[in-house]
Amino acid sequence: MVVHLLKLCVGVDEIDQLARWQRDRLKRMKAAGEKPRLRHVTRHAPKRCEEILDGGSLYWVIKGFVRVRQRIVAIEAVENDKGEQKCGLYLDRKMVRTELQPRRPHQGWRYLEPSLAPSDLPAGATVDDIPPRLAAELKDLGLL
Repeated sequence: MVVHLLKLCVGVDEIDQLARWQRDRLKRMKAAGEKPRLRHVTRHAPKRCEEILDGGSLYWVIKGFVRVRQRIVAIEAVENDKGEQKCGLYLDRKMVRTELQPRRPHQGWRYLEPSLAPSDLPAGATVDDIPPRLAAELKDLGLL
């Protein structure tokens, strides 16, 4: 059974900014002669790795809302520049925009059951395409 991970995207204000950061990281890796792979390093490894690798994604929370996901393609032990053991979540380069789903701040990552995950937006859709009633409520709250 699939399970996903939920993570705050700290320091990022919009999906395009995350995409730029990832593209820049891949370019630096290639220039350094490394195999360009998107990796997010976390302190702890998930215990439910098999379920995550069965089609799970990392859902990014940006500015208080889940907005985008990336499929997790591998989970490996990695060593940081201080020699400490960490966990590397390797991500598919493709970003899939999701329906907006409000989320409170939290530390680290959280498991996200598929039944609680936001749906993907149709190809080509943007946040501007959210239902008018929801957009009005979010604007009233100062969130859009």
